[in-house]
Formats: sequence, structure tokens, C-alpha cells
Amino acid sequence: MKKSIFIWSFGVLLLGLCSFATVDFFSSMTKVDYIDGTKTLKFTTKLNTSHISQAVKIDPATAGFEAEVKKYVNNSVDVSINGSPKALTFTGSQVNGETVWVYYEIGNVPDISSLKIRNSLLIGTFPKQVNIMNITYKGNLKTINFQKGKESSEVNF
Repeated sequence: MKKSIFIWSFGVLLLGLCSFATVDFFSSMTKVDYIDGTKTLKFTTKLNTSHISQAVKIDPATAGFEAEVKKYVNNSVDVSINGSPKALTFTGSQVNGETVWVYYEIGNVPDISSLKIRNSLLIGTFPKQVNIMNITYKGNLKTINFQKGKESSEVNF
């Protein structure tokens, strides 16, 4: 009896562990800070290296990787401030092992009453992708989640 309970318990444990073996987590995290002195909205996005390289279809070790990431971000992120669309300025990227950091900004930002953002980063490649954005404006923190079917959101300050 003890032997059959042990075998059954071991089987359930093994089945449970195997079910986690194929689960992949798709997410990005973006920190947005308003710099009052320069009237700049700065974006820092953390992406999985393997995921972004699959999306842009280029190896992160190649010279053209940053240019492809820039193009991809410009096509995947739109920002409107107080109802007016704004252009993103890509300021760089950095590959650090399993993480790619992407930096972009919007300059000459007036006071913000509303901020509408479309963030479809990696959602086309990975339908279960969740993009989290933390926005800090004059001491106020707002968090937005983006996913398939909800690629746009608006916050008010």
C-alpha cells in the first residue's frame, strides 16, 4: 500500500513539474519619468533578448540589431500628450545577457493632463505578451498594462 501511494505521489509530482517545463513568460517593463527641468518624458524599456531578436528577426550580436530595434519600437509605441501625437526620439539600446534595455524620449513636453499610449511591443510575435508601464509625473505614479486586444490605454493627471 505504501509503495503504491509513493508511486502515485511521485507520478503526480512529476506530472506537475513537467507542466511547468513548457511554460514561457512573455513580458516587458517600461519605466516612464517626466524630467521637469528639461521638460522631457524619458522611457526605459526592459525586453527579453531572445524575444526581441525573434520579433526583429536579427541576431542581437550583429551590428544592425540596434537599428532594427529602433525601427521596431517606433512602429510599436505611439504617444499622445493632451490629445496631440508626439514623436519618439530613440536614444539607444543595450544588450546585457538575457535583457535588452531600450531608451527613448519625447522632448519639449508641456504640462501633462492626459497621456494616451499604444504599446504593442512583442504582442504580434507572442500573443500572450503583457507589457507593463509605470509612469511617474510630478510625484504621481500610474501603471498601465497592455496585452493582445488592449494595446492602447490612457491615463489622466
